[in-house]
Amino acid sequence: MKQGSISIVGAGPGDPELITVKALRRIQCADVILYDRLVNDELLAYATSGCLRIYCGKAPGQHSMPQEATEQLMLQYAAAGCHVVRLKGGDPFVFGRGGEEALAAAAAGIPYEVIPGITSAIGAAASAGIPLTHRGLAASFAVVTGSRCHGEGSPVRWDALAHGVDTLVIYMGVSGLGEICGQLLKYGKDPQTPAALIENGTTVRERTVTGTLGTIDKLAAAMKISNPALIVIGEVVKVREELLSLEQMIRSQIG
Repeated sequence: MKQGSISIVGAGPGDPELITVKALRRIQCADVILYDRLVNDELLAYATSGCLRIYCGKAPGQHSMPQEATEQLMLQYAAAGCHVVRLKGGDPFVFGRGGEEALAAAAAGIPYEVIPGITSAIGAAASAGIPLTHRGLAASFAVVTGSRCHGEGSPVRWDALAHGVDTLVIYMGVSGLGEICGQLLKYGKDPQTPAALIENGTTVRERTVTGTLGTIDKLAAAMKISNPALIVIGEVVKVREELLSLEQMIRSQIG
């Protein structure tokens, strides 16, 4: 029997063209693909006709398959000699539970590799015209989760984040946006700090809403922003407005 293996692969932030060449090659030679909710379906078309595709996505409050069951399937097929691709949106090691799956493979003695992907913080922000760092505006950024799974782990240190970094990028925070903004305001962050919400970043359904820390939660409700969406808070959001203004000026000159 041939030796099985596991590739824990980042599919990128949504646009199928943003996947890496290495990741695409693993999809093309996979025997089994275990894929998540935010993986673009177009990527699955690169798999061979005989490849088994298993959906194991997780939506907020609704998991099609528990994490433990996903890991068990991954190990089971690899132990049977299959090349298993665990395909995940964004990057496996940025809020993707890729570390847990790597540990499971290592503990089972199964060869594995981790192939990084463009994480949403970078991909969606770039697509929306928001640089996470920018000379004169931001020399640092932090990526943080806006929720904790079943209350596990320590609470997010909003007191430290309010003034510790220039740009905040928050995943999985739409449902708790009001509380997040409230915490940052409580710890002294200026309510006029620019803020943006990027829904379905890098895809044809991308939508960006901008405001301030003091108004973004009301704007999100009015615009009915839903997951998947990324929150960006910091002066760099102004760059998007400048880019849009310049583009509009150029179009008017051409027109």
